[in-house]
Amino acid sequence: MYLQRRHILGCLSKQSQQIQKFEVRAFSAKQSYEEHRRLSLDPAAREKFWEDQSKEIHWFKKYDKVLDQSKAPLYRWFSGGLTNMSYNCIDRHVEAGRGGDTAVIYESAFTKRTRILTYQELQNQVSKFARVLSNQGVQKGDTVIIYMPMIPEALIAMHACGRLGAIHSVVFGGFAPEELGNRIKTTNPKIIITASAGLEPNRIIPYCDNVDKACVIGGHPDIKRVIVQRRSYKEKDIDKRLYLDYDEEMAKVTQGHDVVPVEGTHPFFILYTSGTTGSPKGIYRSVGGQLAAYNYAMNYIFDIGQRDVMFASSDIGWIVGHNFIIYGPLVRGGTTVMYEGKPVGTPNAGVVWRMVEDYKVKALFIAPTGVRAIKKDDYEGELLAQHDLTSLKSIHLAGERCDPETIRWLHKKIPHAHLNDNWWQTETGWPISSNYINLETFEMKPGSATKPCPGWDIKIMDDDDNIITEPDKPGKIVIKLPCPPGHMDGLWGNDQAYVEKYLQAPEGWYLTGDAGQIDKDGYIYVLARTDDVINTAGHRISTGRIEEVLTDLKGIAECAVVGKDDSLKGEVPIAFIILQDEKVDRKEIQKIIQAEVRQKVGAFAKLEQVVFVQKLPKTRSGKILRNLLRDISNNVQQPRVTPTIEDRGVIPEIIKSYQALLQQ
Repeated sequence: MYLQRRHILGCLSKQSQQIQKFEVRAFSAKQSYEEHRRLSLDPAAREKFWEDQSKEIHWFKKYDKVLDQSKAPLYRWFSGGLTNMSYNCIDRHVEAGRGGDTAVIYESAFTKRTRILTYQELQNQVSKFARVLSNQGVQKGDTVIIYMPMIPEALIAMHACGRLGAIHSVVFGGFAPEELGNRIKTTNPKIIITASAGLEPNRIIPYCDNVDKACVIGGHPDIKRVIVQRRSYKEKDIDKRLYLDYDEEMAKVTQGHDVVPVEGTHPFFILYTSGTTGSPKGIYRSVGGQLAAYNYAMNYIFDIGQRDVMFASSDIGWIVGHNFIIYGPLVRGGTTVMYEGKPVGTPNAGVVWRMVEDYKVKALFIAPTGVRAIKKDDYEGELLAQHDLTSLKSIHLAGERCDPETIRWLHKKIPHAHLNDNWWQTETGWPISSNYINLETFEMKPGSATKPCPGWDIKIMDDDDNIITEPDKPGKIVIKLPCPPGHMDGLWGNDQAYVEKYLQAPEGWYLTGDAGQIDKDGYIYVLARTDDVINTAGHRISTGRIEEVLTDLKGIAECAVVGKDDSLKGEVPIAFIILQDEKVDRKEIQKIIQAEVRQKVGAFAKLEQVVFVQKLPKTRSGKILRNLLRDISNNVQQPRVTPTIEDRGVIPEIIKSYQALLQQ
């Protein structure tokens, strides 16, 4: 049932008062980071450590092995056991008497509709839709494509798949038919779940046409599709032989589907990487390991427990959406906020803070890009100051490297909140390096992702695969195998490619593809992707370090630095910059930029070219497409344009600005 926002706020306020009256919250005492790290990395102790971390997880049958090394380097966690992700997220909380607790808060900036789902209501909806899928022949081990906007039915669909033991592959709703078709071809789904439309600030995306074209491209023109008809945009011209109406099918269900226990090593979901470099890869991971990872991270890193509210400003099509909207908060019995909107422009840069106040958000997860956009539109914090943020205990930043200036801005505006710039990947499934709330909380160093999370044995290597022990010396970041629970199991349908791409450079290590360094205190600095470390006249330069210097300068809203081919020096850095104020003297600020880089990085990092742009090319998840900028700077006739790009219209504008610079 959809409600007015003021009615929902009244319900939440009443629930909050009841909690305060009848329950005293118990918080975890801080535990030893060093002890967790030691136990998680010691081959003699790590299995006992992760077994202890999985004790809060419900197992229908206990596992035979915590870590199965029989097919190394393809390690598997919790083999022989039986569990279920959706049961652990929903049913066990209902059975424990918490069915009336709020599980999901949904709000759409476009339709102005809001919805609240208790755990009991969510269990009912998920079990009913699981029956809908089962009636269409979906069963354990089948794959299901979900191509949907940020609506509650998407969350319900994902959990319904998990309830059956089906393997979902969520495809971001902004993808064109060709990309969706490629994923259909690769995953070979039993059914597709979609909606009539996705909503953007200035447009409506009709999904059915995309789905129909994609099914032909993917070789499944007659596959069944379930469609959620949105009130704001109903698709009238559909083939009813292929499309099943979500509401009509749900109305037919008289009894929901029971939970299907699955092996701990059973595939959980397939998720394609956002593809900032190279082609997107279909990553899959297993249920048992991811459950243990969720339980650990949500407790020690994010401090989410029963009735705690978490708001992840992301999309379900990305790993952050999977982890911190759909599953993570619910594993711990918390409340998840699902938002169809943007950090700015829907309606303004104060919307995130308004939602924090309205829903009493305890933990906020947001990409640095989102914060920079808010900072650009509300630098003085006038919109932010209009809201009561006392509930907000922590802000977590990931998805790309966060520049120190953005960290400082957040700290200045929200000084009471714990700031956590954490680093991880779609491949790793949860943070590799982070700060902590229920382990020791370390002093923050802007620009650093703090210290390695327990279970991740991180080292820095040089180009000859020698481990670098000298502090602050950059190299490629590698992780010693086996990786902890939650790490990817492989590439869907091609585990050999997984071994060749990730596990043999060198053998026995996972190659992250990121470059960075570790300081004398053990803090990790992720500087760039390894292909973003450029060699200028024999000097290795991190473009991330130059970006850090630039974003520290007043007047610069955002920037990206890439390498440009140079016949004399090999490569030289070039900067693409968005100004805070378009009216400033560009020649003057360019001199300041060049002087600052020369002083703080070195004369060898001379920044000869600075391109001023209105926007930077980004993926839908907010990652800057540096390969595209590199191609533009090198005058590549057909620049690499990933299908995940948010706005193709920025490309000709950037090319125009760059060509104008060359002609000066």
